[in-house]
Amino acid sequence: MKRTKEQSRNRIHLRVRKKVNGSAERPRLSVYRSNKAIYCQIIDDLKGHTLAAANSWEDSKATGTKTEMAKLVGQRIAEKAKAAGIETVVFDRGGYLYHGRVKALAEGAREGGLKF
Repeated sequence: MKRTKEQSRNRIHLRVRKKVNGSAERPRLSVYRSNKAIYCQIIDDLKGHTLAAANSWEDSKATGTKTEMAKLVGQRIAEKAKAAGIETVVFDRGGYLYHGRVKALAEGAREGGLKF
């Protein structure tokens, strides 16, 4: 039976997660991309806690393409991370290609001051 796109992405995500772990000193920046929105959260995997989160639905006044919105989400998560005292993270692309909206979110987070 043929794999669906979602099943393939989940297999890739598991492969990425074997190598990428978040700790209190360097938490994981996890990305989820849907057709209409993009979500990200900073996670301490040792405790299982979400330290900060942002998504493209938070600011309904912001308009633009989905890529522009992803960049804004990256900047917003960087602001929340700095407020929580987080400077460096490990980037978890969630099984998606590092391209388009995922890349824009990462660049926005870097512009906001996160290091990864």
